[in-house]
Amino acid sequence: MALDRDHVLRSAAALLTRKSTATMDEVAKAAGISRATLHRHFAGRDALVRALEALGIAECEAALDTARLDEDSAGEAVHRLVRAFEPSAGLLAFLYTENQLFEGEEQNQGWARIDERVTALFRRGQESGEFRIDLTPVWLTEALYGLLASGAWAVSEGRVAPKDYTHMIVELLLGGALRREEP
Repeated sequence: MALDRDHVLRSAAALLTRKSTATMDEVAKAAGISRATLHRHFAGRDALVRALEALGIAECEAALDTARLDEDSAGEAVHRLVRAFEPSAGLLAFLYTENQLFEGEEQNQGWARIDERVTALFRRGQESGEFRIDLTPVWLTEALYGLLASGAWAVSEGRVAPKDYTHMIVELLLGGALRREEP
């Protein structure tokens, strides 16, 4: 019987989103496989986290494509982007806390590609006069990531209704990013 790698990764992501300190034994149990089987495919936690990183990057890039960032207003594109990220929010929240993924020479270039695309969206909103220009596009990108992760944690802990995820993030982000008319 072949291992369903996608099932194992999604089970690990679901568990680690709720309990970031879960052991490999707990991950194996959540995936319905033995610890030995898990270790045959992922030599340790770092290998599992790197596989989850690859899944997260693929899901982010798919969300960016789905959101059609170059269409309509930048605000509408941000709304579509948050909605497209929502199914992966738990995984992204977990990855957001894994500092080793974002440090040093071994950083996956997929994150840089994602950053470039999101930052370009905020830059487009500034250039069109839709977004404030006193907040850099890089800062707006980082703020979006923080809100995505915080929203995912709030939903997973039952403090926020899942149906409110996109609305709350977009309203908070754009409510602070929209350019205000001078009196």
